[in-house]
Amino acid sequence: MGIMTFLRERAGYILVGTIGFSIVAFLVGDAISVGSPFWADSQRVVGTIDGVDVKIEDFSPKVEENLNRLKQQYGMANGAQLQSMAVDNAWNAEMSNILLKKEYERLGLTISGDELFDLLQGENPSPIIVQYFGNKQTGQIDRATIINSLKEQTKNAELKKQWDMLKDQIEKEALQNKYSNLVRNSVYVTSLEANDEHINRNKLANFKYVALDYSSVADNSIKLTDEDYSDYYAKNKKRFENPVETRSFNFVSFPLKASKEDSLAIKQNIEKLALDFKTTKNDSLFAAVNSDVQVPYAYLAKSNLPSGLDSVVFNYPAGSYYGPKLIGNSYRLIKIVGARISPDSVKASHILLDPAKMGGLDKAKKTADSLKAVVLGGGDFAQLASIYGTDGTKEKGGSLGTFGRGNMVAEFEDAAFGGRIGEIKIVTTQFGVHLIKIENQKGSSKVVKLAYIEKAIAPSTKTQTAAYRLAQSFFTDLKPESFNSAAKSKGLTVALAENVSSSQGYVQGMLNPRQLIREGYEAKQGEVLPQVYQMDDSYVVARLISIKPKGTLALEEVKKDIEPMVRNAAKAKILVEKLNNALKGTNDLNAVAQKLGKVVTPVQNVVFANPIIPGLAQENKVVGAVFGSQPNKVSAAIEGQSGVFAISVDGFLNPSAANVASQKQMMVSSSIQKTLNATFQALQDKSAIKDNRVKFY
Repeated sequence: MGIMTFLRERAGYILVGTIGFSIVAFLVGDAISVGSPFWADSQRVVGTIDGVDVKIEDFSPKVEENLNRLKQQYGMANGAQLQSMAVDNAWNAEMSNILLKKEYERLGLTISGDELFDLLQGENPSPIIVQYFGNKQTGQIDRATIINSLKEQTKNAELKKQWDMLKDQIEKEALQNKYSNLVRNSVYVTSLEANDEHINRNKLANFKYVALDYSSVADNSIKLTDEDYSDYYAKNKKRFENPVETRSFNFVSFPLKASKEDSLAIKQNIEKLALDFKTTKNDSLFAAVNSDVQVPYAYLAKSNLPSGLDSVVFNYPAGSYYGPKLIGNSYRLIKIVGARISPDSVKASHILLDPAKMGGLDKAKKTADSLKAVVLGGGDFAQLASIYGTDGTKEKGGSLGTFGRGNMVAEFEDAAFGGRIGEIKIVTTQFGVHLIKIENQKGSSKVVKLAYIEKAIAPSTKTQTAAYRLAQSFFTDLKPESFNSAAKSKGLTVALAENVSSSQGYVQGMLNPRQLIREGYEAKQGEVLPQVYQMDDSYVVARLISIKPKGTLALEEVKKDIEPMVRNAAKAKILVEKLNNALKGTNDLNAVAQKLGKVVTPVQNVVFANPIIPGLAQENKVVGAVFGSQPNKVSAAIEGQSGVFAISVDGFLNPSAANVASQKQMMVSSSIQKTLNATFQALQDKSAIKDNRVKFY
C-alpha cells in the first residue's frame, strides 16, 4: 500500500522524467545513428602524433607496403619479426611526415612556384626528374619530353595523378633538403676542437698499473644498505631513462614435439608419396600439394639449394629421383626435372601493371603489348615505367638492378634468366603483369629445375591436443601469486621475457608472441594473462610481473638490475682504502704492488679515444687519469670498471701536427648525421605522442 501511495504522489515527476529521458535518448540516438557511433573514431586511431590522429584505414596500407618490401628483401621467414619491422617503419615514417611538416611551417619553409618550376624543368632539376627523364649516359634531361608530358596530363586523368604524386614527392624532398641544410649549417668545428680530436686519436701513452679486482672481495661479505642504492642511483640517474614503456613476463612453455608414433606415421606417409611421385603426370602440382616447404618450380643455382642437397642433386641427371632422405628434422624427396647452363646474374628493368586497377588481366596484358610496341619503336622504357609502373621501382625508371637466382618469383626469374640481352618480355606473376627489359647478363653455370617435397617430423593432432590439455590444466588451476611454485610442483621451468616493448615481434623462447604481448599490455601487474597462447612450437601460459613506464625509472623499479653495480661500488670503498694505505709514503709502484701481493702490469700505446686496457675491458676513468697525469708519478686510487687502480705514466708519444682543415671537414661530416638524428629525436621528445599500435598489431 505504501508503494502505491508513493507512486500516485510522484506520478507526475516520474512521467516528466520518463518523457525527458525519452527525448534525450531520441536526440542522442539520432545523433549517433548518423554514420558511426561517436566512440568509433577513437577505436580506429593507431596513435596520435602532436595532435594528429593516425587512422587504421590510412595506416594499414602503409604497413602492407612496407611488409611486401621486407618480404622481397628478406624472404618469407620470420613472419612475426617482419610484421613488427613493417609496423615500426610505417610508424616512424608517419612521425617524420607529421613532425617535420609542422616544423617546416613553424620555420616558414616553403617551395615557391618558381622553385617548383625549376625543379621540374629548369636549370636545377630535382634528382627525381633526372632519374625519370635523364639520359643514363649523359645525365642530361629531355625537357621537351617533360613539357609535353605536363601538357598531356590536362587530358589524361591517370597521367595527372602520376604527376601530382611526383610533384608531391619532389616538394617533400626539396623541403627535407632545405631543413637538412639549416641543420648542417649549424654544425661548426673550431681549430682548437680539431687539434684536440687529432691528439686524442693519435697521442700514445705508455703506463703501468696495479689493480685490486672487485672479485677479490667476496659478495657475501658485503651488506648493502638503502643508502648504498640511493647513492648509486643519484649519481647515475641518467642511465635510468626508459625511452618506451616495457613489460616483463614469467612464462611456462608446453612444447609441441612429435612422438615416436608421429615419426613413424610420417615416415610411412613419405614412403607412399615416393611411390606416387614416380607415377604422377604433373610433377610441380604434386610437389606443391604435398610439400611442407615450397621451393620455386624454377631453375635453381647450386647456392639456392638447401645445405646437404646441393652437391648431391647437381650430380644427378635430369629425370632422376632422390630420397626419401631424412635430413635434420625433415624427409626430402626430389625429382630432377631439368638441367642447363644459365647466366649467374641478370640486370633488368620492369613495368609492373596491376590488373585490379586496369579492369582485369586481359586489359593489363593488352596495355603491356602496347607498351612493348612503343619500346621496340624507340620509346624510353624508364619514362614509361615512371608513368605506368605501380610498384616502388617506378621511382627508379623501373630498374631492378642486378640480381641473382632466388631473388624473384619463379615466372619472372625464368623470363629474365631464359631470355637474351636486349629482349623485351611480358610475363604474368602473382603481382601482376610485367614488361621486362633484359639489360645485361653475367657469368654462366649449371642450374637445375626440381620438383621438391619436404615433410617435417611434426606433432600430430593427437599430440598437440595432449600438450594443450596440459597447458590448459595448468592455466585453469593457477593462482597469480603461486605461478612459480605451481610450475615447480609440476616439474615445469619458468622462463623470463624481460623488458618487452609493445611493438616487439620476437621474444626469446616464443616464436609468435604478438597476441601474448597485446593482451600483456592490457593486463595489470601480477595478473596471469587471460588464455593459453599457441606459439609455432609450443603452448605458453604467462604472468605479467613488472611494468617499466616511459621516462626516468624509479629506484624501486631498477633496484634488482643495479645490484651488481651497487655491490661493486661498496667493494670499491673497501679497496680504495686498502690501496691508498699501500700508497702512503711511497712513489714507487713496485713497492705498492709488493705490499699488496700484486704485480705491476705494463701497458703500451693506449690512445685517449679508445680507452681499452688490453686483457681487461674499457676503463674510461683509468685511461682518462693516464692522460691527465705527469710521467713517473704514482696516482691515488682510481675507481674503475673492473677494480681499483693505481697508475704511473712512463711517457707520451705526441703525434705530428694535424692537418686542421682536413680534420675539421672529417669532424663536420661525422657530426652532421648525428645532429640530424638528434634534431628529429628532439622533435619527438617535445611532442605529445600516444602510441596505440599494440591494440591493432
